[in-house]
Amino acid sequence: MGDSKMTFTIAVAGGTGSGKTTVSNALLERIGSEHIAYIPHDAYYKDLTHLDPTQRSTINFDHPNSLDTELMIQHLRALQNQQPVEIPIYDFTTDRRTEQTITVLPNPIILVEGILIFSEPELRKLFDIKIFVDTDADIRFIRRLKRDILERGRSVESVISQYLNTVRPMHTEFVEPSRRYADVIIPEGGYNTVAIDMVADRVRAMIQQRR
Repeated sequence: MGDSKMTFTIAVAGGTGSGKTTVSNALLERIGSEHIAYIPHDAYYKDLTHLDPTQRSTINFDHPNSLDTELMIQHLRALQNQQPVEIPIYDFTTDRRTEQTITVLPNPIILVEGILIFSEPELRKLFDIKIFVDTDADIRFIRRLKRDILERGRSVESVISQYLNTVRPMHTEFVEPSRRYADVIIPEGGYNTVAIDMVADRVRAMIQQRR
């Protein structure tokens, strides 16, 4: 559970392409984005500019070690203590952090999203409610393929290779086992409006009770 009585921290996890962002956006819409500080785990990938292209190509981006989770924990604790933070902006086409950051201000609700956030014990301690988005593997792969080609400039061959070599094995080792920590499991991601409405109603009720 989060330490602060002033904030309520929601975490949304699930495999790549499961619909985590769709669920997060739906919660932002239903609860009110003006009340929410949004923190994506993807922003905390480690900067790899010190490595040459050959070395970067060997990095397993689906392993927890590829993320600067310690910095994310510091930022979450700061937000829970009513302090603003500057979260990184990561450029996936160059595998580096840009010089810019995004200012995130304290809000009554903190919404955290990421594939591996439930596999990190210290992160889990900061969450008040944990949601796992569960979607079939074939649907998740198709969504990732389209995203990486359109948004990250990847080739079909490189996406398939990465999926077989790291994404799928890391999902089996880290992501799928972490669903046991979830308080709520939402099948079919953002298409499950009934589940999303129930979660939003529950969050609103808990916020009112806390106040």
